[in-house]
Amino acid sequence: MKAVVLAAGEGTRLRPLTEDKPKGMVEVDGQPILTHCFDQLVDLGADELVVVVGYLKQNIIEHYGDEYDGVPITYAHQREQQGLAHALLSVEEHIDDDFMLMLGDNVFQANLSDVVRRQREDRADAAFLVEEVPWEEASRYGVCDTNKYGEITDVVEKPEDPPSNLVMTGFYTFSPAIFHACHLVQPSNRGEYEISEAIDLLIQSGRTIDAIALEGWRVDVGYPEDRERAEELLRGDTESEAAVESADGD
Repeated sequence: MKAVVLAAGEGTRLRPLTEDKPKGMVEVDGQPILTHCFDQLVDLGADELVVVVGYLKQNIIEHYGDEYDGVPITYAHQREQQGLAHALLSVEEHIDDDFMLMLGDNVFQANLSDVVRRQREDRADAAFLVEEVPWEEASRYGVCDTNKYGEITDVVEKPEDPPSNLVMTGFYTFSPAIFHACHLVQPSNRGEYEISEAIDLLIQSGRTIDAIALEGWRVDVGYPEDRERAEELLRGDTESEAAVESADGD
């Protein structure tokens, strides 16, 4: 299964960290965010990384080259940052089967494999990792509602008055049907082509989208304080692993 990584963003809210580099190249615990993303995707069995680049794209291309840990990398250029649906269309020519999608500004230690497994079961047309967040934070994300079967029934992008506190986390699996939906999306009030609208179009056409509850943690690195939080969590996990290994050695 191919893995698409969206990494075209400028990261204005992360300045001054992004004055000379794209958001995905901001370091978290000594490694660029994209390295954390790539490690996860390779572990999940990605057979190709399709990376959408834009702002200061050469920083990414020169750093990673044409492969990562033996997995080939293909780059697609989003010339203008006009939303996630717009970014996704830039990789359409490279995708012909089910694929993983990761936002390249997220750091995960979570059950991503559950999402991939659900997609491979052919039960759903798409599957998303979702998380309950404090109500006051929900407006930062794509907020979703689910039915009693755990299927997503509605998605609203960054609403001022969130209908729930269940949010998409930045890791998805899709079939190629998502591209047709993205072509139909109209600009939102923010002037962007929102992936939430494409998802709603899938739902309206009768497609099934499963919600997988996050187990573990993830950090959307949108602000400098988010980077600090991700580093604390990663170091905490490392210390926990070291403690377990020490106990096993005893």
